[in-house]
Amino acid sequence: MESNNNEKKKVARQSSSFRLRSPSLNALRLQRIFDLFDKNGDGFITVEELSQALTRLGLNADLSDLKSTVESYIQPGNTGLNFDDFSSLHKTLDDSFFGGACGGGENEDDPSSAAENESDLAEAFKVFDENGDGFISARELQTVLKKLGLPEGGEMERVEKMIVSVDRNQDGRVDFFEFKNMMRTVVIPSS
Repeated sequence: MESNNNEKKKVARQSSSFRLRSPSLNALRLQRIFDLFDKNGDGFITVEELSQALTRLGLNADLSDLKSTVESYIQPGNTGLNFDDFSSLHKTLDDSFFGGACGGGENEDDPSSAAENESDLAEAFKVFDENGDGFISARELQTVLKKLGLPEGGEMERVEKMIVSVDRNQDGRVDFFEFKNMMRTVVIPSS
């Protein structure tokens, strides 16, 4: 049993997907994803909305397979997944495929956990630093925001303001240390 858990953790660490181990960052990320997928803003993600979102991400899923998987998470009387349902689905998929590696059980004082968090942040930074020069420019940020379907990506002026808000050395770009600081100061509003 112990060997199986170690193998799952090893697979999760080797995954090239963007996976943060910080519970607060995961909660924020999951809420943002939910909001993006909920196209009509009614507080529910229908199977059709989920299918469209996955297609936009290049993950074409068979609608009937998706429907059979998702419907078991939709509460009776609801038209789709509410945020709690979506979170449950996410947790189940995480547990099934990655042994719960996205969960929040890590101790941030643990050196190996800190190293994993640092590694996750470096991986996230690389997503934005498209040209690999060690900096996130306004153009690079705008490109990623547009790919994610976020409205902030539509106006360069808004993107530039985002850069300025975290650019401590005022060079017009975000370096890794500025990015790390920004990611660590994200505050999750209490519900």
